[in-house]
Amino acid sequence: MEIEEAREVRTTCPYCGVGCGVLAKVAADGEVTVRGDPDHPANFGRLCSKGSALAETIDLDGRLLHPEIGGRRAGWDEALGLVASTFSRTVAGHGPDAVAFYVSGQLLTEDYYVANKLMKGFIGSANIDTNSRLCMASSVAGHRRAFGSDTVPGSYEDLELADLIVLVGSNLAWCHPVLYQRIAAAREKRPEMKIVLVDPRRTMTADIANMHLAIAPDGDVALFTGLLAYLGQHNALDRAYIAAHTTGFGQALFAASKLDLAGIAAATGLGEDELSRFYSLFAATAKTVTVYSQGVNQSSSGTDKVNAIINCHLATGRIGKPGAGPFSVTGQPNAMGGREVGGMANMLAAHMEIENPEHRQRVQRFWSAPAIAEKPGLKAVEMFEAVADGRIKALWIMATNPVDSMPDADAVEAAIKACPFVVVSDVLAETDTVRHADVRLPAAAWGEKDGTVTNSERRISRQRAFLPPPGEARPDWWIVAEVGKRMGFAEAFSHESPSEIFVEHAALSAFENEGARDFDIGAYAGVDGEGYAALAPFQWPAPSPGTPLWPAGHLPLKGGDQSSRPPSPGVNVAEQAPSAELPISLEGEMAGRPEGGVQAGRPPEGDAQAGRQPEKGAPAGHAPTTTRFFANGNFYTPDRKARFIAIRPATDTRTSPAYPLILNTGRIRDHWHTMTRTGKSPRLSQHIAEPFVEIHPADAQRYGIGDADIVRVSSLRGEVLVRALVTARQRQGSVFAPMHWTDQFAARGRLDALTAPLTDPISGQPALKHVAVRVEKFAAKAFGFAVVRQRPAPAAAAYWAVARCRGGWRVELAFADADIDWASFARSLFGTPPDADMLAYHDRDAGQHRIAAFADDRLSGALFVAPGPVAVSRSWAAEQVDGTHAGQRERFRIVAGRAGAERPDAGATVCSCFSVGANQITAAVAAGCTTVEAIGSALKAGTNCGSCRAEIRAIIQAGRVQAAE
Repeated sequence: MEIEEAREVRTTCPYCGVGCGVLAKVAADGEVTVRGDPDHPANFGRLCSKGSALAETIDLDGRLLHPEIGGRRAGWDEALGLVASTFSRTVAGHGPDAVAFYVSGQLLTEDYYVANKLMKGFIGSANIDTNSRLCMASSVAGHRRAFGSDTVPGSYEDLELADLIVLVGSNLAWCHPVLYQRIAAAREKRPEMKIVLVDPRRTMTADIANMHLAIAPDGDVALFTGLLAYLGQHNALDRAYIAAHTTGFGQALFAASKLDLAGIAAATGLGEDELSRFYSLFAATAKTVTVYSQGVNQSSSGTDKVNAIINCHLATGRIGKPGAGPFSVTGQPNAMGGREVGGMANMLAAHMEIENPEHRQRVQRFWSAPAIAEKPGLKAVEMFEAVADGRIKALWIMATNPVDSMPDADAVEAAIKACPFVVVSDVLAETDTVRHADVRLPAAAWGEKDGTVTNSERRISRQRAFLPPPGEARPDWWIVAEVGKRMGFAEAFSHESPSEIFVEHAALSAFENEGARDFDIGAYAGVDGEGYAALAPFQWPAPSPGTPLWPAGHLPLKGGDQSSRPPSPGVNVAEQAPSAELPISLEGEMAGRPEGGVQAGRPPEGDAQAGRQPEKGAPAGHAPTTTRFFANGNFYTPDRKARFIAIRPATDTRTSPAYPLILNTGRIRDHWHTMTRTGKSPRLSQHIAEPFVEIHPADAQRYGIGDADIVRVSSLRGEVLVRALVTARQRQGSVFAPMHWTDQFAARGRLDALTAPLTDPISGQPALKHVAVRVEKFAAKAFGFAVVRQRPAPAAAAYWAVARCRGGWRVELAFADADIDWASFARSLFGTPPDADMLAYHDRDAGQHRIAAFADDRLSGALFVAPGPVAVSRSWAAEQVDGTHAGQRERFRIVAGRAGAERPDAGATVCSCFSVGANQITAAVAAGCTTVEAIGSALKAGTNCGSCRAEIRAIIQAGRVQAAE
């Protein structure tokens, strides 16, 4: 790609729901570098390890570049025509509910909007659901039950203003590192801030916590219903708020009072003293934010958990105020945008309700649609069950990998394989899902896409293209619109750019709204292409001028209804002066909803960023604002009052003598989802390079498992082979394993083959963190580790896992049989010819084999075999693939598996941002660096995203203990 001059483009990170701003610089030679956007109000320039490595993930290796039908290359017209005709024919022959879309939080809002419009308004079915169902559906359901709308009340700023932060089921340090660092920075300035972590595991987030409550799996309902009872018993209620703005408090308190402290202790696995200290701290701290994530949502009682948390905030009036409120942090970059456009089976567009005839009629009129879905569609688990039993005959999967991420994944794969017609839009030619597609459609990737995303605090940001789409790849919105045209709906899908879709989306949010719905960005309904190109991050709601922020009769101030002057794209609400048209002051807490007037993202006083300028390229006068909801009530229920939900904790024993342990699934620091992006990065693949299971030392001893053994984890539905990590961080009786590994990266690592299709009865979200399993040592006869230049295919190994390294790949291996011709195996693994320059060491009696192959001065591959887990420095060995080795001495070192004294081994990667290893940190500690800050000054480790700081601190503490001994 030839570029006349270097340029830097403002865009947004494509990973989690924090929504960090990114500056992508494209040099004149096409090289891309990234850094955090210092002006973006979500991250102020910080990026996590994944965001920092984005430039390593945009290569074209493995890209799907052309449409394919039945495995052969096809033109776009043929492929789109086949998709349109097959869906049309299926609808005509079997009805609209015989087809389905399964979409993704990876889609941009414009993509999502068009897909939802086609399915619900023109095909006439609500069978469109999303992988966000696996992420935050219980939060949506809890919000709607309590508030009457899917409204996140607060903002990131509240995390810096709170005096108490309660983190529930959230490993924020690894899963949302930038938010974690915002909290850490705020606590450093205000040491009196308290942080409580509620999590069965002692995760890296515990490093910052004053109190860690190692709760039993699914004990959260009992914990928070117990808290509500405690608040009532200790007169820690905001009775005025309860009386004025809520209903159902008496019933909720009565239900919560059924368990005494001893009963709560039994249900949560916590001590009574722990409970009393937590309850007392919560009751005494007015500025409290409760942050919750997948540990709450991914549960068969997820919606009740959400409402149990919200109940406590409603009861104390701690909602919508600076530093106070319940806060759901989402896992995907645009799960919130998908919620806004109605991209879930039980929602309509613009936060309207599919069950409401008036809302259905309104959306149908706006779209001029021939039909509108009249009932909720099939949620994710139901959808794939319908694929399996033949009710769904045509399925379109967009930007997601359900063969790996759905519960009961083997059954999902079988269903997709058996479906008569499967379309997959993706960026990669090979994933565990793409391999089963009848039609493969090449989609544009991050860096090539243009549109908007919404983060966890309701802030809409632009994702901008800085690279041309390769081959024949096209944006998802274009692909869906072209199918819509070919299905006979050309006028409705005549959009020529994402800006036109965004304007339509904004107009629908304002259509017949008049303050009746929370989601309103009508101020942007008139944005032209130039304005869209320059669009700066903004937080909704942003109604058009003259639109009230609340409907008639519901303004919680005397004097009747008042018009507001909400922001246009170029106006900051906080800077508007009151006028005759606007007699209500917008300074401080705005009466009614939303509350606001605080400049978005303005750091606490003293922050170096306090004087930053509005975003470059934003419309004139733009400065983003922070808004909050519900400080003065005015909810979106018919009577404008919040609903307390009466919740009774229920016990659910899933273990048995055959499956005695509870599996908790989740994420790790440097990988994300099914590794289709992070798996491309050598830097991100070094911290943890293979699937694993954490197990408590007592459980490991009981089942005869040693550290680094290969183990079989089994459930009623399937089994995986993973590495054992024995650690006291894990709660006894439970195990933890990450969900990232697929058939592309490991032999048998698809973790969701173990999980059951058990869902929350209200939200439909699967219970992915409470699965009965057993763990057994795999009887490996030999273990291996290899580094190779070419991607290997180690089919002879019972266990294998591959990961990128600079210049090649690293491979972990285990074998059910040690009677192997290791030289032949090595040649096959390395992909070298029989006459390659080989160097080998064999000790057959000890079962030790070390083999290396060279081509010219480069290492083709090195294999290390042992009867137990191989003791060789992985990081040092991986570095050798990217170097030259002309001398015999250097080659012998590779076979020996040891670096020379002049090239010290960095050790296992701790800091991915700066590629700093454990041995380097240990050496720095020995040299006198006794704080995390000192390590940062010496090695830079921990100075970027900060998610490795807990590991650095553990190494420092270990060094102190060793010195004391």
